[in-house]
Order: sequence, then structure tokens, then C-alpha cells
Amino acid sequence: MSTSSAVDRAFRSALYDTGDDTLDTGASLLAADPTADAEIARRGEDFVAAAWQRGWQPADVVRVVRRELEETHVRLAGSLILAQARRDGRTRGARWEAQLAELRAEEPAPRGDRFSHATAVLELYRLLLRLPALEPLDEAAAPSPAGRERKPESRMLGRIRALLAKAEATGFPEEAEALSAKAQELMARHSVDEALLAARTPAAEGPDAVRIGVEPPYEQAKAVLLDAVASANHCRAVWNEPFGFSTVVGFAPDLEAVELLFTSLLVQATSAMTKAEAAQRAGGRKRTKTFRQAFLAAYAHRVGDRLAAAAAEVPVGGDLLPVLASREAAVGERVERLFPSTTTTRLRGVGDVAGWEEGSRAAEEAVAATRRRLGRRR
Repeated sequence: MSTSSAVDRAFRSALYDTGDDTLDTGASLLAADPTADAEIARRGEDFVAAAWQRGWQPADVVRVVRRELEETHVRLAGSLILAQARRDGRTRGARWEAQLAELRAEEPAPRGDRFSHATAVLELYRLLLRLPALEPLDEAAAPSPAGRERKPESRMLGRIRALLAKAEATGFPEEAEALSAKAQELMARHSVDEALLAARTPAAEGPDAVRIGVEPPYEQAKAVLLDAVASANHCRAVWNEPFGFSTVVGFAPDLEAVELLFTSLLVQATSAMTKAEAAQRAGGRKRTKTFRQAFLAAYAHRVGDRLAAAAAEVPVGGDLLPVLASREAAVGERVERLFPSTTTTRLRGVGDVAGWEEGSRAAEEAVAATRRRLGRRR
């Protein structure tokens, strides 16, 4: 029997049926034929390439593999993605390259015995084959491919990143709230400066889109937090609950700010929640799940109000208002093209009063407008 036909038999047995028996049969066939390894890898790369054609990106595939399978499968997927990229040789943009760079930093999966390895490979291929089509994010939003490349990080974004790192590290709530508030103010100013620059550029690029992971647990509340951060920074977020990510649409500098602030606020929220929960448990409370859900829901709600207020305090000249309105319309149009039909959902499981109160208090401390301690830019 040829190598190709042996792989065909194994795949027919294991990939198009979800049963354990067929998986074992397929794995046995592959484990018994060492000469099939190269063909198995090549077909796996083809499955990855097919995922790209259906709108997936490297980080998306890794995320769904991590949600559905085990760490061994995650490492296998990373190796497969990198091998496909080497074979493909195509340049797909700065965000794509950054995702590949993260995979290169990971350790490869330990191989183990042939049967176990073949089983893991087939489980991974089963998942890859069943990935549905996603909204394509790599459509041309600029007049030329060069306009799509990520620019070097500006000094302003460097300052924002440093402020948020300090906010995460400090043990003093007042200092954290001041640093986070200042970061949001700088983000708003940065967005205005970028909009003004774009208005003076004849071939300004259009809005971009990026998928940001919203990891369990309590992903509903986290998605609400991301939506609040996006809205405060002239972006729109659409949550995909089954696959654990939100697609955020906006202009490139605003998207970078959203990613930075969302990540930082999650760190701050987790730290504040852990401290509040410890105090609750010290008082004899045991319902930690409902407390955490309500805490994060309140945190997201209050953060949204605070971020919007902080952004609104940044002065905008009257000559720039039409430019900002045009950019907002462009973001809305891109969202409509990507998501012609969306639905709204209600946040579930929020009934813990103590959790809500503690979450609101933590949000106040994270982003309250305390600029007078830092000084305003004139």
C-alpha cells in the first residue's frame, strides 16, 4: 500500500467521524507507517491554509485549539502554522507576522510514542476541518498594501504603555487611578492628533480590524469591558461568544490603544477582585463564582462611564469635528460590511450585590479622573 493511500484510509476513518473507535483506528494506521509522516504534515499544512481562506488567522486558530483541546494540541498547531508559513512564503502584514513571532517563541510539542502522537494529530485535524468561515479581516482598507503595515510605535503610545505598566504594578489605589486616567487622556489626545494628521494626508488609510481574545471564565463581563474600552476610543467591538474573541474595528492608532488599555484593565480588575474576594471569604462568604461574575460586570459598567468621561474632557477644535465624524462613519461602514447582522445579548448571572458594589468601587479606583495630581497638558 502506498503512503498516500495509507494516509487516505486513516483520514477517512478518523477525520469525518467523531467516535473514539474510528480515531483509534486512524491513529493505529498512521503509527504503523513511519514513511507517512511527511505526507501527514503536508496535509496538515493544507488544512491550515484552508483555515486562512475561511478568514482565520494564526492567533485565532491557537485560541480555539486551546479552548477545545489540550496544550499538546496547541503546540502541534503552532508548529503546523509555522511550517505552513515557511512553505507559503507570503507576506501577510505586520499583525500576522507578530502572531507568527509569538509562536516561534513557544517550545515545540514533545512527540511521545507514535500512537499517542498520531492520536493528537488527528484530533487537531478534526478540529481544523470543522472550523467555520469567519469575517475576513485582511481586505484592503488602504489604497496600497504599504498603507496596511503597522508603523513603529509612537512616543505617545510608549508613554501610555509605561503609565499602564505602573498602574498594574502599584499597590496604591489612588496612584493606580491617576495613572489609568492619565493613560486614557493621552489615548484620546493621540487619537485626535492622528485624525488631524490623516486629514492632511491625501491617501489616508481606512479603518482596520483586529480580533482580541476574551478568555474564560466570566467572558461575558470581559467582553462588556472590551466593548466599553473600544467605545471610549472611537472603535466598535463585536463579540463572538462561541470562539472566545471580539472583533474590534477602528483606525490603527485607536486599535493599539484599545489593546493596551483592555489588557491593563483586566490585570487591574483581577488584582482588585482577588483582594475583595479575600476580604469576603474572611468574613465567612463562600459563593465566590457569583461574586466574581457580579464584580466584573459592575467593573465593566463603571469603567465604561469613566472612560467615556475622560475621553470627553479632551478638547477638540471645531475644524476637526467633521474629520472625526467622517472617521466614525467609516468605522461604522466597515462594521456593517463585516457584520451585516448582529444581535444583542443580556449579561447573565449578575445578582450578587456585594460583588457589584466591590466591582464598582474598583472601577472608580482604576480610572477616576484625578488629573489634578498629575497636571494637565496645556
